[in-house]
Formats: sequence, structure tokens, C-alpha cells
Amino acid sequence: MHVTVISPEASIFDGEADALVAPAYDGQVGILPHHAPFMTLLGRGKLVVRAAGGTLQFHVQGGFLQVVNDRVRIVADHVKGEANA
Repeated sequence: MHVTVISPEASIFDGEADALVAPAYDGQVGILPHHAPFMTLLGRGKLVVRAAGGTLQFHVQGGFLQVVNDRVRIVADHVKGEANA
């Protein structure tokens, strides 16, 4: 599946992934390839993206997560982690 993580400041990650776990406003959600269409508000916590090159971890706060047609879009109010450490 294709995963895009963006914040107001920059595009943080854009690539293929095998799985991800994200902090929804009411608990953790896991997303695998071919997930049904889905949308949720993000809470605060650790976003883990398992990609071919390894596992990436980000701390996200606020925003939303959307899954449509094997594409995951994460638009977070705040992101800290791998790409901007």
C-alpha cells in the first residue's frame, strides 16, 4: 500500500509500506494492504510504518488518517521523528 505522511511544514514520508499502526483519537488502529475505506481523527502518540527498508517511527498529534484504494494519507498537525530528527 502507498503511505503519505504530511504535516503543515513538510512531506514527511511518501512510499510503499507493508503495515502501519497509528494513534486514533480513541485508540490504536492497524492498517494492512487492501484495508477497507476508512477515516479517523488522530490523537497523540506513536505512528509506526513498516516499510521494505525497515520500520519508521514518528510522534504525531492531531489531524486525520484516511484509507482509500490501498492508499493511506496521514495529515498530522504535528510530526516528529525519522524524517525530521
